[in-house]
Amino acid sequence: MKQALLEVMRMNKICRMVLVTCLGSFALVIFYFQSMLHPVIRRNPFGMDICCRKGSRSPLQELYNPTQLELSSTAILHQIRRDQVTDTCRTNSLSSRKRRVLTPNDLKHLVVDEDHELIYCYVPKVACTNWKRVMMVLTGKGKYSDPMEIPANEAHVSSNLKTLNQYSIPEINHRLKNYMKFLFVREPFERLVSAYRNKFTQKYNTSFHKRYGTKIVKRQRKNATQEALHKGDDVKFEEFVAYLIDPHTQKEEPFNEHWQTVYSLCHPCHIHYDLIGKYETLEEDSNYVLQLAGVGNYLKFPTYAKSTRTTDEMTTEFFQNISSEHQTQLYEVYKLDFLMFNYSVPSYLKLE
Repeated sequence: MKQALLEVMRMNKICRMVLVTCLGSFALVIFYFQSMLHPVIRRNPFGMDICCRKGSRSPLQELYNPTQLELSSTAILHQIRRDQVTDTCRTNSLSSRKRRVLTPNDLKHLVVDEDHELIYCYVPKVACTNWKRVMMVLTGKGKYSDPMEIPANEAHVSSNLKTLNQYSIPEINHRLKNYMKFLFVREPFERLVSAYRNKFTQKYNTSFHKRYGTKIVKRQRKNATQEALHKGDDVKFEEFVAYLIDPHTQKEEPFNEHWQTVYSLCHPCHIHYDLIGKYETLEEDSNYVLQLAGVGNYLKFPTYAKSTRTTDEMTTEFFQNISSEHQTQLYEVYKLDFLMFNYSVPSYLKLE
C-alpha cells in the first residue's frame, strides 16, 4: 500500500513537470509568432519608423535611425539643412511649385547606386567629377578601387553611370522612397564665376566657345569683329552676365547645366534630399555620406587642393565691373539657390 502511494506521488510530480514544460513551450511558440507578426520597431528622432531588417543596414536607416542613441552634431547639421530647404520651398510655393509633375528628363542628373541604395544629384562645378569617380568605384563591381585612378573625361562618359531617368515609373518611385538621396551645393555666384572661368577663358573649350561664346558676342557686343563672331573665345564676364539675365536666353533654351540653378537641376522642392553637402565642407560631408553607405572604412573622398580653384576673393573681383542693375537682376535668377541652401547675400553686391 505504501509502495503504491509513493508511485502515485511520483506520477503526479512527473505530470506537473510535463505540464510546466508544455506551457513553457506553448508560451515560446506564441512569443515567436507574435514577434514574427510584430517585428521590433525603433523610433528615429525625425519621426519616421524604420523596421530593423536582417543583415546590413541601409544608408537611410543609418541616417534616420542611427545605431547610437544620441544624435551626432553632423546629423543635427544635416537636419537643419533639410529644414532650410523645406521652409524655402513652402515660403516660395508660388514660384517654386509651378510644375508639380517631374518628367524623366528632369531626372537625368540623378545617378543611382543599386548596391548601396544611393541616389546622387550631380551639380557641375561642385566637385561633381570626383563624386562621379566615387560613384564609379561604388557601382563598378570591383573594377575600380581608387577614384583618382579614373581619368576625368572617363567620369563624364554617360554610359559609365546609370541615371534615374533610365528606369520605369514604378522603379523610379521605389528608389526615390527607399534610397538615400544627396547632392552638393556651392555659393551660387562663386559657382557661376567658376563656370565662366572654365568654359570661356580656357582655350581648349572650343565647343563652348562655338555654341555659347559666338551667341553671346553676337547679342551682347557692339561692333564685334568677324573673328570674335566666328570664334567666340574672348567672352567678357560682363557679357556673360548680360546673356544670363536677357529674357530671350531662357525662352530660347534652358541654361547649360554648368550655370543652371541647383533648384532647376535637382528639383529639391519636388524630391526630398536626405543629405545636402556643401562645397565649403566638402571633405567632411562627403565622408559622412560614405560612412552612412557603410564603405567609409575603405573608401575616402579624394582630397587635393586645386591651385586654380575659384575663391570668394576672385568672385568679388569679377563682380566689380557689373552694374548694380545687372547684379540685382542676376541675384533674382539665383535667389532660390541662395535662400534654399542658406547662403547670405554677398557683401560685394550693390543691389538696387
